Amino acid sequence: MLASVFAHLPPSIRGILESLPVNLRSGLEEIRVRQDRPLEIVFDRRCAFVTREGLTDADASRAYRPSREECKSLLELLTRHSFYSFEEELKRGFITIPGGHRVGLAGRVVLEGGSVKHIRDVSSFNIRIARELPGAGKPVLPHLLDREADTVHHTLLISPPQLGKTTLIRDLARMISSGEAAFPAAGREGGPGGGSRTGTSCGPGLTGGTGGTGISPTGGGPKAGSQEPIPRSAAQHSPRRSAGWKVGIVDERSEIAASERGVPRFDLGPRTDVLDGCPKAEGMMMMIRSMSPEVLIVDEIGRQEDAEAIREALHAGIRIIATAHGRDLGDVLRRPALRELLESGVFGRYVILGRSAAGGRLVQVLDGDGRQLAVFGAYRAPAEEKPSGWETIFSTGGRG
Repeated sequence: MLASVFAHLPPSIRGILESLPVNLRSGLEEIRVRQDRPLEIVFDRRCAFVTREGLTDADASRAYRPSREECKSLLELLTRHSFYSFEEELKRGFITIPGGHRVGLAGRVVLEGGSVKHIRDVSSFNIRIARELPGAGKPVLPHLLDREADTVHHTLLISPPQLGKTTLIRDLARMISSGEAAFPAAGREGGPGGGSRTGTSCGPGLTGGTGGTGISPTGGGPKAGSQEPIPRSAAQHSPRRSAGWKVGIVDERSEIAASERGVPRFDLGPRTDVLDGCPKAEGMMMMIRSMSPEVLIVDEIGRQEDAEAIREALHAGIRIIATAHGRDLGDVLRRPALRELLESGVFGRYVILGRSAAGGRLVQVLDGDGRQLAVFGAYRAPAEEKPSGWETIFSTGGRG
């Protein structure tokens, strides 16, 4: 995973980062390179500066400071020594490198006709580490199944940056495509998504117990965070599918699939097709016309043309799973293009990623009326002799 990142770094910076302790390198989330300013890393929800010796330090004055020549070399490595062949990526402010790692760029912006033409004199780089985590979506998926229709609900994942929404949507694609959507534990007490423990502290961006947001995306029904009983008739229905659904992914930023020469490098399941580097709105229409997907997955919607393409997909009978930036439903409702979609009742499920008061990651699942179906918290508990994963805080067991 890190090998593909380190291969794009100048030898001096690569040597420093390779000197970091192994356990710290394994938790890297971001590498931030800024010309003539301290080298910084983000790991395990913490940040630190890095010294020339490969040590972490809270004091910026002791950190290594990449030079202009090192930043120039880094940009050449990222663009494969062909700056102009990456003109479109530079215009958008990021480059995606093999492995699905996205590198954000900042520097002097060149305008043409009032619009951004490209970025020159790049002086800041934010290298975001992509990870493949099979099983990340396992507790969530049972709550996304529409058992009566034998498919999945239209679903919107909402998350601030760096909380794993792309990792989660990638694993959901794999499970839906492979047929893991029909695993028998869905809706069973004690299985994934099962359990009945309750909790009310859900942290920023989440609602839980008595801490609901009071927002109803459809303008009716109980407020978000409500734990009113969910009708259980659907619990008697199990998906009849065992081979999985045909999945189409429009991967505009090459992050979901990490495709190389059009071939996905992440495991997205056996029945998944990917349009790599294609704008979302246009890509959704291309997928519908050419690949007849049953489930269409897109990342980071937000523009009016995205919303219109989603409506076209709905008219074609295709199920949509999409992500959007935001802390909660309230944030999404403030975006005009998405507000109309939510208020029309398009989405039958909302998955909200956030953090607890202690800084841990939490995932909440709501139905289309904002009623709480489940809350999961990430844990690392070697003392309990179980691997890192998700712990059920509250769940209806996949019913709803």
